[in-house]
Amino acid sequence: MKIWSLPLFAVLLSAASPPPHWSNMQVSRLLTLMERSSDEGLAEATEDVPRLKQALALGDADTTDALATRMAEDLLGDYIGGCCNAALRSNWHIANGYEKFDQRGAIASAVRDDGLDALFARARPSHPFYSALRAAYRGETDPVRRNTLAANLDRWRWMPRDPGARYLLVNAAAFEATLWQGGAMIGRWAVVVGKTRSPTPVFSARVTGVVLNPWWEIPPAIARESIAGLLSRDPAEAARRGYVRAGQRYRQRPGANNALGRMKLVMPNPYNVYLHDTPAQSLFEQDVRAFSHGCVRVGDALGLAATLLGKPHSRSRLGTLVAQGQTQTLSLPAPIPVYVTYFTAEPDGAGGVRYFPDVYRRDVKAQAPSPEGTCPR
Repeated sequence: MKIWSLPLFAVLLSAASPPPHWSNMQVSRLLTLMERSSDEGLAEATEDVPRLKQALALGDADTTDALATRMAEDLLGDYIGGCCNAALRSNWHIANGYEKFDQRGAIASAVRDDGLDALFARARPSHPFYSALRAAYRGETDPVRRNTLAANLDRWRWMPRDPGARYLLVNAAAFEATLWQGGAMIGRWAVVVGKTRSPTPVFSARVTGVVLNPWWEIPPAIARESIAGLLSRDPAEAARRGYVRAGQRYRQRPGANNALGRMKLVMPNPYNVYLHDTPAQSLFEQDVRAFSHGCVRVGDALGLAATLLGKPHSRSRLGTLVAQGQTQTLSLPAPIPVYVTYFTAEPDGAGGVRYFPDVYRRDVKAQAPSPEGTCPR
């Protein structure tokens, strides 16, 4: 469901259109929304609040309409695009559905139909992690943690408002992948992510199936780094490890040494990053698991595959199919989205917050609004 397809957003006005006429009650409601927004890391336009209140008291309808419309547009823009952490978005490649959204048209429609509350409710992320981080931000006094919470609230604003009824969420900062269904987490897996010099990108894709006993199509950069030299220097050792050259392509045969392990998810994406198994199971004993070239290695990968595939594909049945040694692809009952993300704070499930190491140093410029309620735009 795309947010702008809702009836509330149907009226699109040009930037040259006059502002809508606000009732006193609507202005009062807007002021309340602005005051409450500061509790979730948004910049309240405090410098304009006295002017708006004065215009309202004087009965200056033109000034009231102009100020209220601009302030509402700014606040809506913060909800759908974040507030103080735009610099952190350069590494974020997940669309939230608002890329062609007309804020002025949405505000005009909401004022006309008396739907301000509905408009802002739809604009605010509804994910339970956002709600928990918002509550934590409201009570946090430590400046560093407030900055971290504000940055992660913004990251949730960069996520789709409707991620799907069932989806995978990878958090590279937490070294975890979680499966969500019906708005609740139903599974969690440890993962290994990219090294600091080859960080796992933030992106979204669709998982359509599971490949058992996969071939590894070796990326050219990795081939140049080590595989090509090994094939030239020691063909016997390269063959023992399963490396082959096919024209200009380098591949690795399925087997115990295969870098993808026993399975990989079918999830085409422009980064050639996948969720897959790994023969290096000892890495999951580490707390900080940034060891890959960018792909996401999954602990209990066959367990994840069985969960995604559903009956009759139990973990033991998949193990039997793997033991047969044949490469085969099993389709999911229906494709599901996967979001590979980077959140350095998330709720711990017990009323608190887990803070993760900023392994990719993406929180360096994280900031919360100032005490005056302002923030660089």
